[in-house]
Amino acid sequence: MTVVLNKILVALDDSGIADRVIETVHRLVLPSDGKIIFCHVFPTSNSLDDLPCDRPHPEPSATLYQQVEKQLQLYQSELRVDSDIELVTGDPAEEIIRLGNIYKADLIVIGSRGLTGMTRIVKGSVSSQVVEDAPCSVLVVKPG
Repeated sequence: MTVVLNKILVALDDSGIADRVIETVHRLVLPSDGKIIFCHVFPTSNSLDDLPCDRPHPEPSATLYQQVEKQLQLYQSELRVDSDIELVTGDPAEEIIRLGNIYKADLIVIGSRGLTGMTRIVKGSVSSQVVEDAPCSVLVVKPG
């Protein structure tokens, strides 16, 4: 059985596993008319209750935004297929799932930070939530 991957959403963060995720993406076979969408989600507070209603939500600094955009453009330049970049702010899992729906992705590629125990319970697992709720298959890339 052959699976054709026309659109792949690649979710990257600053956890240090991005290079491994990119290596994995380069191993995937896409048709010449395929498309890769690189996305980075700048997380906001875990709860809107934590934010005063009379103040704007925190935005990523212009410098951080530019650094992330420049890195994604570098990844983009290494591709042989069409690609887009999406930089969004919000809950990482929800935004990745939303982008997967918008682009009608055939596959989402995401890294796992390898959290265990209480850290995983407290911080939550973005990759687990994406696997659970994504509109398509999800490839989770594990660290080292």
